[in-house]
Amino acid sequence: MDDLIGRNPLGLSTPDLVSAITELAGHLNAATHSWLHLIAEFDRRQGWSDGCTRSCAHWLGWQCGIDLGAAREKVRVARALDMLPLIDAAMARGELSYSKVRALTRVATPPTEEVLLNIALHGTAYHVESLVRQFRKFQEVEALSREARQHAGRGLSYFHDDDGSLVIKARLPAEAGAQVLKALEVAIADVSLAGHCQSPLNVSAETSATEVAEDPPSPSMRRADALAMLAESFLQHGAEAMAGGDRHQVVVHVDHDTLRHAAPGRCELDDGPSLAVETARRIACDASVLRIVEDAHGEPLDVGRKTRSIPPALRRALNSRDRGCVFPGCTHRRYVDGHHIQHWADGGATRLSNLVTLCRFHHRAVHEGGIRIERLDDGAWRFILANGESRLSCAPWRTLPLGSWTHLAAVHREAGIRIDARTAATRWRGERMDHGQAIDALLYRSRAGGSASLASS
Repeated sequence: MDDLIGRNPLGLSTPDLVSAITELAGHLNAATHSWLHLIAEFDRRQGWSDGCTRSCAHWLGWQCGIDLGAAREKVRVARALDMLPLIDAAMARGELSYSKVRALTRVATPPTEEVLLNIALHGTAYHVESLVRQFRKFQEVEALSREARQHAGRGLSYFHDDDGSLVIKARLPAEAGAQVLKALEVAIADVSLAGHCQSPLNVSAETSATEVAEDPPSPSMRRADALAMLAESFLQHGAEAMAGGDRHQVVVHVDHDTLRHAAPGRCELDDGPSLAVETARRIACDASVLRIVEDAHGEPLDVGRKTRSIPPALRRALNSRDRGCVFPGCTHRRYVDGHHIQHWADGGATRLSNLVTLCRFHHRAVHEGGIRIERLDDGAWRFILANGESRLSCAPWRTLPLGSWTHLAAVHREAGIRIDARTAATRWRGERMDHGQAIDALLYRSRAGGSASLASS
């Protein structure tokens, strides 16, 4: 039937049209399998990691025009196929669609994939989705009993080591453990700002070369510092303060000449350590600014009125135009900053043509990472990375010629993949599916596989 693929559908009879559709579906399944394996390898190599792209899913959204949620699912499925050889092989032969594989990989494990694969080959995508939903409900019931065991087994013990260090050992339910890890993750950022994790990017002009050369603390050390900070914060503010939703304000003191010319001078957090000038310039891009005139001894002579570097009306226009971060591949709409292309400290005007919206991650990359931004005549943005690579905010759409599918079929034939009109067709003939029997088989395989793995370990 390969000769039917690529032909004008108007010239095909209805039976030939059916055969062409089902056969091409098989080729698409096999091609999607190859594409997912490319994604998995690309993600393993972290080929997307250039300091400006958040994840492989963000890269797919930028380069392939895929919605971010769908891109995350494709990366998840690509990773899962590595551990499911039977499902992986069936998709490689063109027998399973991506819709079925996406559902299967949500619950499939090596002990259960044979049962799930058999159901997927003989059922529709609806059958697979329905079974997966019901199987997950049974798993949730077991998970609830597991959570109760976790809660009953929670505990914390400690002792002092020979050198006086406190050694803590804790066992927490999964949810409480996730909260602790999240709190540590947030606190680590504050520890970094407090000067415990210094890098050449946030070193003041007065810092000695010896201090810069000091080895940075390990992740384990940073978590220990973060835990101490959490304890100190709780003792000072108590549990009630933790429920508040008010955002904190960061105050930075910076001399005008330092901000404008990156000259030596004061650039520091309020009651805190010094900052790199570029970090202060990033913060000042979209912040409240209070001008203070001082004499030679640092005594205030005049305190001006606090103003916004971007007025509210201009902020509304900027939000309406950009609708989120404009960096290629980024989809963030919340927690964004207005960035001055030519900084206002350098005489850049605070007007719409000199402003662009960036998320906090890419705003930091532009300032501390040395990325330059250019506005093109058609309204798009060009981002020039530190290595000279250029990226446009709008990627052109690409279409695949109809004749390319003929080449795809030839590629599969050369690879030994035999696909015809029956390969991808569902083998279901209308019989009712016994979900209870299927779930019993899955639970039996799952428990037996878990017991075998525990015994082997």
